[in-house]
Order: sequence, then C-alpha cells, then structure tokens
Amino acid sequence: MSVDVIDIVDPDDPRVDDFRDLNSVDRRPDLPVLPGGRPGRGLVVAEGVLVVQRMIASRFTPHAFLGVDKRLDELADDLAQPTVEGLPFYRATAEVMAEIVGFHLNRGVLGVARRPERLSVDDVVAQARTVVVLEGVNDHENIGSIFRNAAGLAVDAVVFGRGCADPLYRRAVRVSMGHALLVPFAAAENWPGDLHDLRERGFTVVSLTPDADAVPLADAVGADRVAFMVGAEGPGLSETAMRAGDVRARIPMARGTDSLNVATAAAISFYARVAR
Repeated sequence: MSVDVIDIVDPDDPRVDDFRDLNSVDRRPDLPVLPGGRPGRGLVVAEGVLVVQRMIASRFTPHAFLGVDKRLDELADDLAQPTVEGLPFYRATAEVMAEIVGFHLNRGVLGVARRPERLSVDDVVAQARTVVVLEGVNDHENIGSIFRNAAGLAVDAVVFGRGCADPLYRRAVRVSMGHALLVPFAAAENWPGDLHDLRERGFTVVSLTPDADAVPLADAVGADRVAFMVGAEGPGLSETAMRAGDVRARIPMARGTDSLNVATAAAISFYARVAR
C-alpha cells in the first residue's frame, strides 16, 4: 500500500477539513460558490468504495481519503497505484467519521479531489460518435443517472447547455456511481450556438420531445454521429434549442402517458442507438 495511513481520533482535527460538514448548506466543501457569493472550496467528493476506485482511475486525481479500517483493506490494491503514492488516508472509527462529515456514512470511505482545468466542447466531442446534450436539467440525481446511463450505453461525452446543475456535486457523483468522473463533459460557452458547431462537425442533433408530430425515435438514430438533446422535467427543451437541432424525435408511449423521466428517456435513446 503506497498511501500514508494516519489515524484520526479527534473529529476537530484540521487535517480532515476537506471532508467536513458535507450536508451543511453554507459550508459544504463541494460548492464552488457558497451562499451570499462567497468563494467555496469547489472540491470533488467521491463516496463509497466503487466511486473512490473510479476517482483514482479518472483525471480527478484525489489528494486525500477518509475512511474506516474495513474500507482501507477493501481498497488495498487501488491504494497501491502510483498516482496515489504518499497521499494521506485518514483512518477513523465510524463514530469519529460521522462527527466529521455530519452524518453516518454507510459507505465508509471518501476521496476528495480538486477540480482540474475544464474541458471544452471541442475537447470532448472531437473523437465522439454519440453525445448527449442537456438543457435546463437541474436535478442532481437526474444528472447522475444520465452519466451512469451514458457510461453503460456507449455515449462518448456529455455537453451541458444553459440552466444545468453542477455535475460534480456530491450527490450527482454518487448517483452516477463515479461515472461523472470518467465520461468526458463540457459546458457550452455559446448557447445554442454550440449546437450549430456540433452540426458543422457532422453530428445530427436529435431533440427529444413528446410532440406527436415528431418522428419515432428509431427513425432518428442512424446517422454516423448523433447528439441527443434532452431537457428538464416538465418544460422539456426550449423552442430555441429545438430550432437549432436537425430532427425532433419522440419515444412512442402507451396508456396515455405523455413523457418519461429525463434520465429514463435518455437511456432509451442511447439504447436505440446501440441497437441500431
């Protein structure tokens, strides 16, 4: 094991401040900006063995870990990687750990990383064949689920349009099972202009909508490069965004249902692409 194991017995030990008060509205370490506009730490927090493993394998290089002895043993092979050599693993009892983070953490281990330099849309789509573009998706669990679906169904990148929540918020990372750290993503700097750029790169931009006049999804997924665009629960995609796309597609529905959860709709679209 190449990490430096350090026992923490005092929950007020300043060495574990990066893990402190994870549920606090005004002190959470994963917030880039705190309430009132104060600068935050903007850290990336990985929760649980599997998510910590994926953080170690990602470009989000951890700088410290906090966990119970059992999780230290379970992560032994991962903590022997050269990328984490010499990093502190703060070992604590479950009780001390709960006082530090502010609640009992069933998963028993955390990793923390600083945010690396942001990738551009050009960076993440250059070699991609399938991408998903989000507009107004502001629910962290939906964002996490979309990343998990993207990882499992061969989507190469995620592009964030306007009005989306932070994909590096702890809950989004947790729900994604760490795939938010592995699937490349970028924020559009020019919205909806970046959709025109995608089209110029050869992507067919497919807007998902429940509109009865839209073509069935299966008829819209066969292009060499496809960008699926999905919107928020309720309002869906803006008309401005859909006008910037190439085709409007719908998932055929039954029993009078008009639409699905955005992460579910995205997953069906990804699968339709893979199956095609």
